[in-house]
Amino acid sequence: MDHERKKGTLFGWLKEAPATSRRALIAASLGWMLDSFDIMLYSMVLSHLIKDFGMGIKTGGLLGSLTLIASAAGGVMFGVLADKLGRTWALRASILIYSVFTAACGLAQSVPMLAVFRVCLGLGMGGEWASGAALVSETWPAEHRGKALGFVQSFWAVGYAVAALVTAVVMPLWGWRAVFFIGVLPALLVFWVRKKVEEPEIWKMQKKSAPQEQKAKIGSVIRGRLLGITAAVTLMNAFTMFAWWGFNLWIPGYLSLAQNQGGIGLSTRLMSSLVIFMQFGMWLGYLTFGYISDTLGRKKTYIIYLLAASFFIVVYSGLDKPLLLFFLGPFVAFFGTGYFSGFGALTAELYPTRIRATLQGFTYNIGRIVSAIAPLAIGSLAQEKGFGTAFLLASGAFIAAAAMWIWIPETCGRKLE
Repeated sequence: MDHERKKGTLFGWLKEAPATSRRALIAASLGWMLDSFDIMLYSMVLSHLIKDFGMGIKTGGLLGSLTLIASAAGGVMFGVLADKLGRTWALRASILIYSVFTAACGLAQSVPMLAVFRVCLGLGMGGEWASGAALVSETWPAEHRGKALGFVQSFWAVGYAVAALVTAVVMPLWGWRAVFFIGVLPALLVFWVRKKVEEPEIWKMQKKSAPQEQKAKIGSVIRGRLLGITAAVTLMNAFTMFAWWGFNLWIPGYLSLAQNQGGIGLSTRLMSSLVIFMQFGMWLGYLTFGYISDTLGRKKTYIIYLLAASFFIVVYSGLDKPLLLFFLGPFVAFFGTGYFSGFGALTAELYPTRIRATLQGFTYNIGRIVSAIAPLAIGSLAQEKGFGTAFLLASGAFIAAAAMWIWIPETCGRKLE
């Protein structure tokens, strides 16, 4: 009876897990949090970069797009390395790369130099998700996989909030370069991961049973019906990422740019406060998605979140009063990001162990390549028509993502192959 009562508590599943599973969860969560922290520092200081480097809104969006393209390449590359060399090896390498090059952004003396550093940062950013998602998927059972990956994903909101907080504190005192220098701190996590986090047993067993010369090929796995499903999953992710990056990369700019530049002209600290408050909704969206999708299924939960996100973005983009933005922001973030918690579980349940990280990286990051146009597209349209019109693109992308679920099957409860 006590066991059942404990199991029914909100975090009973977490308390009952073996230490190895919990350490894997912590490593992936912190890696994802710090990934978010480093990547979102750019959006937090973007209005100042536009001023200091004399670049237009379109150029600011282009730099964001270049980072996403690089992150897609990094995701595919590190997915392959995670299958070959191990999940924890790939996790450590990706964290180190994005930490070092975030700090390097603070040394940039020109737009091209900043672009090079953002591209290198993007390689590490993309690699962290592929390795972390595989690590957690393979160390947690089917009945808790959605919750575990939702827990990991929720730390993106924590990282985003920390980025806003650091910007609010550091920017007025030392400027945007110091904000980027703080971004090197995540590199310290690498030492703990190396010492405390083990490779999943299912990965180690697969490596022992498969001949060293045997190489898993994508074409041997995704063919027939699974090929169509993979295309739908990739497009669904592309639409969601287009919407997310197109909206979230420009939210700080929309709030802080002057009115003659299409923004609403809030101070850095007020903008940071609104962004921080949004992260409470984002965190809850990530966390609850895992619980809901483990109960209702992946498909129903995804569709509900995506359609609600489309609606709330339209409402949010029509507001310019700080108080209204303050209260609506968490709802936009809740539905507009929570669905990401389901992608790791969905793809883990679709593909076998020998090529799981490769295909998770492939589907996630090919979608990211397509979505890389979002910061540039939103920035260009905002420059011509204003952010209210530009954000309608993000709203439409959410509807397109929901439509992709016509071809994606329900995978909730599947045991991993």
